[in-house]
Amino acid sequence: MNFTVVNKSLSVKQINITGVSASSVFIVGDADWIVCSSLFDTPPESLIVGAPPLMPARVKSDPA
Repeated sequence: MNFTVVNKSLSVKQINITGVSASSVFIVGDADWIVCSSLFDTPPESLIVGAPPLMPARVKSDPA
C-alpha cells in the first residue's frame, strides 16, 4: 500500500500513554519507513491451541 501524507504545522504539548495493546504504533512527526516485526516470548509448550474451556453458568441467589 502506498499513500502520500502532507504534514502541515504540528505542535504537541504533552503525550501520556497508559497502556499498550498487543500490537501498536505511535508516531508523532514524519517517518520514512515503518517496519513491522514480532516477538513471541511465551514458550511453545505453554501455548494452548483450541477452544477455551466453558465456564459454568452463574446461578442467581434468591434475595428473600
